[in-house]
Amino acid sequence: MMAYGSSLAVLSRRVAWYVERLLKGAKPGDLPVEQPTKFELVINLKTAKQIVMSILPKVLSHADKVIK
Repeated sequence: MMAYGSSLAVLSRRVAWYVERLLKGAKPGDLPVEQPTKFELVINLKTAKQIVMSILPKVLSHADKVIK
């Protein structure tokens, strides 16, 4: 019904950066370890309705994506 986690779009771009460096000959041990910096809140209202649960409007206003 709700998910809060790192942005998949941002993670995909970072993976591409790592692959590019590795293909250019960088050693895996020389590449930095990174923490996610962008997070998203996704709320699925369809699922919430099915389990008869209401979501507060304030929570909905903070969501990055709402699935109706």
